[in-house]
Amino acid sequence: MAKRSRFLVALIRYVCDRQVSTYRKSGGRRPATVRGIPVLLLTTRGRKSGLPRTRPLGYGRDGRRFVVIASNGGDDATPAWWLNLRDDPVAEIEVGGADGLSAVKVRASQAAGEEHERLWQVMSSRYPAYLSYVAKTRRPFPIVVLEPIDGLPASSW
Repeated sequence: MAKRSRFLVALIRYVCDRQVSTYRKSGGRRPATVRGIPVLLLTTRGRKSGLPRTRPLGYGRDGRRFVVIASNGGDDATPAWWLNLRDDPVAEIEVGGADGLSAVKVRASQAAGEEHERLWQVMSSRYPAYLSYVAKTRRPFPIVVLEPIDGLPASSW
């Protein structure tokens, strides 16, 4: 895949910022899903600026944990939110539910080995959009596990 133009990067940033705003205003009901994948908001600390950076991401659940894939839509570049988490793995997510948004502090880790394979199988079979992303690049997609630091009820796939 060719490198994204500055215009396309700016457009994606603009769209993501609008999604974040709409998600918060609607209590997580809009956009609740993108391409069939449920959406959460991830806020990291910028590794260069130190400022909070929020992005909407598709996710899955693995018990109490949230699973996100650093696919960047199949782009060759690693998403900035993953680079931020590698520098500082403590972040916050906002997840919409029947009672509105819930903010949860999380600690990020990268799935490896059998866990990576298991989570990839679950995520790619449940959300086939990931298969089209992986076909666009040779970059491996980190699978990021977000473990709640504060209590959160368990859920299953």
